[in-house]
Amino acid sequence: MFSMGSWLPALPGLAWGWALLDALLQGLVGACAVSVLCSLLKVYLYIQCVNSPERQAEKEAMAARRPLLELLHVLVLTGVLALVGSRVAALVVLEFSLRAVSTILSLGKGAHSSQLYLLCQYSLGCGVSCGLSFLLEGAPHRSWNLALAAGLAGLLALHARRLARHVCALYELHSRARYCGVCILLLAAGHGIPRLLRNALALAFAVADLAAVELINRDFLSTGEAVRFWTPLTICYTLLVVYMQEESRQSTGRGPVLRTVVVRMGGLFILLLTVGRWTDILHVFVSLLGELWCLLHSGVLLESCWRQ
Repeated sequence: MFSMGSWLPALPGLAWGWALLDALLQGLVGACAVSVLCSLLKVYLYIQCVNSPERQAEKEAMAARRPLLELLHVLVLTGVLALVGSRVAALVVLEFSLRAVSTILSLGKGAHSSQLYLLCQYSLGCGVSCGLSFLLEGAPHRSWNLALAAGLAGLLALHARRLARHVCALYELHSRARYCGVCILLLAAGHGIPRLLRNALALAFAVADLAAVELINRDFLSTGEAVRFWTPLTICYTLLVVYMQEESRQSTGRGPVLRTVVVRMGGLFILLLTVGRWTDILHVFVSLLGELWCLLHSGVLLESCWRQ
């Protein structure tokens, strides 16, 4: 496999350094995807608050500017996604996909849940990382491709962040005056943002699921080994989905959401104790930190979703 440094002489540690660079670039693309998701959802929720006078406190909380915190969020998430191995990232993607299908079926045809979009943040980052790892495996210029993907993802995330800032600062004025094209477009078609996110996430997770299954199966030498891994995994994930559905019906708020994160990662930890490797155990703890970081960062948006 060739990368950005493939033309350099073989020096001790050089391959490890380029592998680390590739991991950081993959993590950056995943973090930018999460940033775009949060920015678009923030735009949608802010517009909903503007149209509801009783939700002024939520509107002011979302309009608060925290540029350093946004940058820190991207940097921390990039590091977390770079540290998480492809095996655990693939398991996180498959677990969320099963949970998302169950939630959508329980909501009914045509329904959507803004909360589900926020809960998928870390899983989306893992999915993008898995997809890139699978699609670029063996590519002649892997690092250059990742650098280009990171640049494009960063540009998209920057424009989405600017859109969110513009809406939070000027949407009320511009939508009344009708002289800003962006705000007029959002006034007319802002209700379609959830549908746009739903279609984009469905495509992203479809690719990520295929990549996740392939990344996991390549570690098995025989069908028997695969069966011994997938059987307890399926049972574990089914029980987790049933538990979380019951939990979500009984209560709402940040506490139950954080509790389900701990339960999910705890179940994955116990599973990998029996069928995983010691590095997988470490990556589960890193994933727990990533999930909690994403939920704490989007606390204001989660509160708005629960009150919607």
